[in-house]
Amino acid sequence: MEQNQSKTYHEQTYIDNTLRLREILKTLPAFAKDYFRAVEPTTSAKTRISYAYDIRVFFHFLMECNPVYKNYDISDFTTADLERIEPVDIEEYQEYLKVYKNEDEKQITNTEKGLSRKMSALRSFYGYFFKRQIITKNPTLLVDMPKLHEKAIIRLDTDEVASLLDFVEHGGDMLTGQKKVYYEKTKNRDLAIITLLLGTGIRVSECVGLDIQDVDFKNNGIKVTRKGGNEMVVYFGEEVETALKQYLYTTRKATVPLAGHENAFFLSTQRKRMGVQAVENMVKKYARQVTPNKKITPHKLRSTYGTALYKETGDIYLVADVLGHKDVNTTKKHYAAIDENRRRLAAGAVKLREP
Repeated sequence: MEQNQSKTYHEQTYIDNTLRLREILKTLPAFAKDYFRAVEPTTSAKTRISYAYDIRVFFHFLMECNPVYKNYDISDFTTADLERIEPVDIEEYQEYLKVYKNEDEKQITNTEKGLSRKMSALRSFYGYFFKRQIITKNPTLLVDMPKLHEKAIIRLDTDEVASLLDFVEHGGDMLTGQKKVYYEKTKNRDLAIITLLLGTGIRVSECVGLDIQDVDFKNNGIKVTRKGGNEMVVYFGEEVETALKQYLYTTRKATVPLAGHENAFFLSTQRKRMGVQAVENMVKKYARQVTPNKKITPHKLRSTYGTALYKETGDIYLVADVLGHKDVNTTKKHYAAIDENRRRLAAGAVKLREP
C-alpha cells in the first residue's frame, strides 16, 4: 500500500493493520467482534491480528475434528457453542496444533512458543465471555498451558560484530560487474542500518519507521516510536553518527524518493521506505557470510547490543530503559543470566568461616 505523504510510518501501519483486522473478523463468528472491541485499549493492532488468526484456527479445528460441528459454517457458531466445549476438546486442540493444515492446505507446525501463543489467545477469548457472564464455564482454565523451555540467547561476540561491520564495508571489494554496482549502491545504507541496530539496540520496526527529521546530529539522538506508541529519544555514539552521516550525505542525498516516501530516512533501491522484511533479509545476507553457524536476525543484533550494554554497566534498569522494555523482568529474563564470570565471582565472594 502506498504511503500517504502526510502520515508517518507508524500512523500508516496502524491504518493498514486496522483494515486488515476488519477483513479477518469477517471470517470469524459474529460474536468475536465484541471480544476484539474490548481488548483494543490494551493491545496493539498487530497483536489483535495474531489473536484473530489464532482464534480462527480453533473454530476450523472444531469443524474439522469434532463430529458435532462437521456441518457447521464458521458463521453458525454462537457463544452457546463455547460452553459446550469440554477440557478434553481443548487438550485435543493442543495436540492438533502441533501439526495441521491451514485453509490453503499448507502444513503448519507449531513449536512450544507457537503453541503457547495460540493457547494464550484462546484463554483470553474465553476469559472475556466468562468474565462478562455470557458463558458460565471456561474449559481453557482446566487445561495446563504448554511448558516453555528457555532457549539460549543467540548473539554476536565482540569479534563477530567487528567482522560483520568489516564485511559490510569491504565485502564487495572482490565483486565485479552488476554485483559490484548493486553492492556499491547499497553499501552505505546497509552499513548505516547495521551500525544503527548494533549501536542502539532499536527494533527493526523502529529503524524502518525513522524519518529524516527524527535524526538529530546536534545531540546525537533519534526519536523512535516504541511498541505501544510511546515516543522516546535514543542516543547514539560516534560510530553510529559516522555511518548515518556517510549514508545521509551521499546515497540518500542523491536519491529522489517516490511520492509519499520523501521523509523516509532509509530508502530501498525502488526509492521507497524500506520495509521490515527487506532489513531482515539484508541482515541475514551479510551475517550468513560472517557467522554461518548462527542464525542472525535484526532482533539478534538487538540482543547483542543489550548484552554489551549490560556487561559494560551492570545496570539492568538502564538496559531495560534503553531497549524500551516496559517491564524490567523481560530484560532480566534475557540478560541477567549472561555474565558467567560474575556468577563465578559470587562463589568466592562470601566467606563462611574466616581462615
